[in-house]
Amino acid sequence: MQSAEEDCNAEVDPLAALLNDSVPKRRERIDRDGTYQAKGAFLRYNLLCNHFDQRQAHGVFETAGRLPSPAELTVWERQEDTEMDYGDLLAVFKPRHFCSVPPVGQGHTIFALSSGRGKCGVAVIRVSGPASAFCLCQLTRMKQGLPPPRTAVLHSISDPNSGELLDRGLLLWFPGSLPGLRPAEAGEFTRRAFQAGKLDLTEVEGLGDLIHAETEAQRRQALRQMAGDLGHLYQTWSHTLTRALAHLEAFIDFSEEENIEDGVLNQVDNFVRQLQMEIHSHLHDNRRGERLRSGVHVVIAGEANAGKSSLLNAICQRPAAIVSPIAGTTRDVVETALDIGGFPVLLSDTAGLRDTHDIIEKEGVRRTRERLEQADLTVALLDVVGLLEASNKLTHLLFSFLEDLNVRQKQQCILVLNKIDLLHKKELNDLHCALKKEEDLPTVCWLSCKTGSGIEEFLRVLRAELEILCGNPLLGMPSLTQARHRSHLHKCLEALGLYEYYKRADMALAAEGLRSALASLGRITGKVGAEEILNLIFRDFCIGK
Repeated sequence: MQSAEEDCNAEVDPLAALLNDSVPKRRERIDRDGTYQAKGAFLRYNLLCNHFDQRQAHGVFETAGRLPSPAELTVWERQEDTEMDYGDLLAVFKPRHFCSVPPVGQGHTIFALSSGRGKCGVAVIRVSGPASAFCLCQLTRMKQGLPPPRTAVLHSISDPNSGELLDRGLLLWFPGSLPGLRPAEAGEFTRRAFQAGKLDLTEVEGLGDLIHAETEAQRRQALRQMAGDLGHLYQTWSHTLTRALAHLEAFIDFSEEENIEDGVLNQVDNFVRQLQMEIHSHLHDNRRGERLRSGVHVVIAGEANAGKSSLLNAICQRPAAIVSPIAGTTRDVVETALDIGGFPVLLSDTAGLRDTHDIIEKEGVRRTRERLEQADLTVALLDVVGLLEASNKLTHLLFSFLEDLNVRQKQQCILVLNKIDLLHKKELNDLHCALKKEEDLPTVCWLSCKTGSGIEEFLRVLRAELEILCGNPLLGMPSLTQARHRSHLHKCLEALGLYEYYKRADMALAAEGLRSALASLGRITGKVGAEEILNLIFRDFCIGK
């Protein structure tokens, strides 16, 4: 049997308290400020007149989130004898009547065009925040109240002020917690998802990469990261470090009481060494993920008038660079972004390498060498006619040429011999036989930019080299994709090195090394110290994401 005090404090449906006289003690207490009594009278009247049903009355509470103020009660009482529909009822409960302005970024209701800008037949408008229900009711004036949650409803959309029909569209209502409505900032929807714990920072970065993906391989890598594969890898390492730190702390605190099993420090050493090997392997991946994300830098370089601009145009299938028989036509770097076999490529045509007294051409040569230093892959182009003339010292000529281009290993280069249309078949066969004997040369492609012969084979070789440089984003461990990740992983390794250094001298300092390593991993996923990098991550997002 409940006491009167327990009955008064029991949880009671607020609408039932208004409409049901079976809770007199609670109603007596409420009636002292006049709030429930006045509102209850109004609701009872409208329910009896079938102006709206009990579910719609509940919607008033869900929209407002609290009881009306005395000033609002006056409005209700004046309209008590007036027939009102549900839209009119919600109009009395405007946000400014019952909400204070929340802190920016936390309580505001935001909206944005999520389907992208430009002319289109269908657009998606996204609204999120505490006043979403009120906005939906104002725009639709639905007499039956809010649509069923997570169900598409076709309905007219009207101007809230004039009532003029704007359009008809599908409404999707996802109820959440219960003002001001303002345009969303770039990435704000995603930022809220991160702050709510629905995404970690690696997944957020994956979503950003997916938005900006321009090739199929980029899309696959971004989808894998957005699905959480990279975050799960770092979380696994964090759990390993946490376990190691827990064992070490236990040894420090309780080893004298002999409550710790023998070999606990050996377990910590094993955890740390295994983690060091895995992180080291992850870092030394030849930058595959970063290359795929930002694009592979491919530089076409060679002597003047060898056909570099012609090759660029043949690959682009458009006149991207000026072509002429005059040596030194190209004096600056000509860049074009391409999708080759699903891989992003930034292809650069450069000035011909030669000694010159022309000041402008000298600057072009300097820029060529600078770009060669930055290249992920060099396409070394030679005029095959010049090779035929120097057939007696062919090997020396080729290796000197590659050295001049700063090609450090054959995997970073494709050797292209152009103008094969100018040679007889026998001359071409003799050169083929001579070059087959040289195993240290990079892959050799024979082509003619003028006739198009050999271009398809060259593109096949280029695609194969790009796949080696970028890897398959769906196979093996997820790739490291951000310079930010690389920096924190290096710091993690340094901190693990501190553990190794101090473990025999001072266990407390060794434990501090593990804590520092754990913090570095946490900063990658946003679990520790994420605030200072949030703006950098979210600023590149589209509005509406």
